[in-house]
Formats: sequence, C-alpha cells, structure tokens
Amino acid sequence: MQILVFIETDGGAAVASSWEALGKALSLTDQVSALVIGENVGDVAAEAGSRGAKTVYVIDDASRALFDLDLYAADASNVLSQSEADAFLASHTGNGRDLMAAVGFDLQAGVLADCLDLSADGDKLVGLRPIYSGNILVDATTSGPVQLATLRPRAAAPAEPTGASADIVSVTPAAVAGRVEVQKVERAEAGEISLTDANVIVSGGRGVSKDPELGFKLIGELADTLGAAVGASRAAVDAGFIEYKHQVGQTGKVVRPDLYIACGISGAVQHLAGMNASKVIVAINKDSEAPIFSVANYGIVGDLFDVVPAMNEAAKGKL
Repeated sequence: MQILVFIETDGGAAVASSWEALGKALSLTDQVSALVIGENVGDVAAEAGSRGAKTVYVIDDASRALFDLDLYAADASNVLSQSEADAFLASHTGNGRDLMAAVGFDLQAGVLADCLDLSADGDKLVGLRPIYSGNILVDATTSGPVQLATLRPRAAAPAEPTGASADIVSVTPAAVAGRVEVQKVERAEAGEISLTDANVIVSGGRGVSKDPELGFKLIGELADTLGAAVGASRAAVDAGFIEYKHQVGQTGKVVRPDLYIACGISGAVQHLAGMNASKVIVAINKDSEAPIFSVANYGIVGDLFDVVPAMNEAAKGKL
C-alpha cells in the first residue's frame, strides 16, 4: 500500500496533528509520501522528510498562502495522480475534512471521516469510526480509485524526526480559479491553547448560570494551572456565557484529550459525542443523575463554584 499524507500548514508552519497522520501512515506501510501546500513551506517539506516521508510533493506559491478549497482540492487531485498512491490521509481538522470531501467528490471516491484508528487489510484501508453520536464504533472501508480518510487529532502518535531526508518534488500549482476570496483572518489570542490540540480541557456548562462571569473565571483559573484549554457546552454558548470557539460537541469541536473536566455540564448526547473519546473524564455536577456521570471515570456530586476552586488549590500544591 502507498499512502499520501496531507501536511496542513498555517502561516508557513505545519499543523501539529498532521504529524500524527504521518505517524499513523508510517505504522501501516513504509511506502509513505507527503503533500505540502502553502507559501514559504520549504522547511515544512524538509521536516516531513526528516519524519519519514520518502517523497514530499511541494506546492509553494503565494496563491496558496491561505487555504482555498478549490485550489487545494485541484492540487491534491493532481498530486494523487502523479504519486499513484492507493490512499490519501489527512488530519480531521476543519481544512482537512473539507479537502477530503472535495477530493472525494472529484474522484468519485468515498471518505472514511473522523477515524479514531486506521489499520490495513492487505491493500485495503480500514477505519475505526464512531457512529450514532459515538455510542457505537464500526470498522469501515471504502471503494473507489483511491481510499480517502481523515484521522481525529490526538488519535495517533506523531511521526518523530529521524534525521532522514526525502526526495523533494516541486509541483506546479493547478491552473484553476478559486471561487472564494478571504477578506480577513482573525487569529486566536496569543497563548490560547487550541481545543483540538489540548492534552487537558476544562469545560463549563449550564451549571455556571447563577454567575456565568465568576463561573468561567474559576474554570479559566483551573485551566491556567493545569496548562489546559477552556471548553464549553452548547448550552453555555447559546446562553452567551462564552464564545462559540470554545464549544465542544457535535456542533462544535470534537476533542480527544488525555483529561477532560466537565464542570456543570449535564451531558446531552450532542456534547458527549464531542468528548466521550477522552482518555479520562472527570464530571462535576450537583445532579447525581446527570447523564455525564455515565461516561465519567470520576464523578463529583457538588457545586462547581465550591469544587473547582478547591481543585485549583489542590493542583497548585502538586504542580
């Protein structure tokens, strides 16, 4: 099996979860190549080679500085044809899943989306996927001229630098016109930890409603102590307690941290679908019958306004 891995870039740097996709590909076969698209991405291409890709296809052009689905999909389809890869793999980021869907449509091929794991059955790619809001896991395969898949961030160990080098192949950008013009890009605040990349997430829900400002202040303080990202349920976002970018769930970010602390979150099925693959879940809720306790490894029945400050002080004493 030959696998081509999309190494997503942002501002000329690799998106960290792309190295996880590369690592998973290398665990399945030694015939792995990489695709890097962007502007001033020569260092990323070299790093892909040092992390194990045998061939790195590079499209380095000012027109690719920002992700444009039309342009990137055309580039990927061209490189797939050139590389003769049997499978195309990307991290399940917003851009990664859009790219795979577009390439799948262009090639009339199915996509194994949001896989928690990937394995090989001969030349067949098998994806372990959650369905029914994460209540069931299934092994899925696809047919078509090429097999396409996205891997959920933090589902695999990243490929590590080995000092190796790759055959760098410069590819001419596809001659297509984009239909979307990016007017403005707003970056997250400096130092803010991405939900999808976070090892630890502390989330707040409707339970902060008696004092939302104080509730999320306490949650933020615990997150700072633990080096964690701040998350939220849809109920908290819809109520205006916190911005949408913090939302975890089916209609927000799907996450898989090592530790997920749910504060005042009841555990609606849509929220559980976004975080129930977390390695360890701690739930804090005044309602002992809250659904969140059904997926929690540890449960605390209590008021988050009392429990979260106590946890923060205890964590400060240990860290």
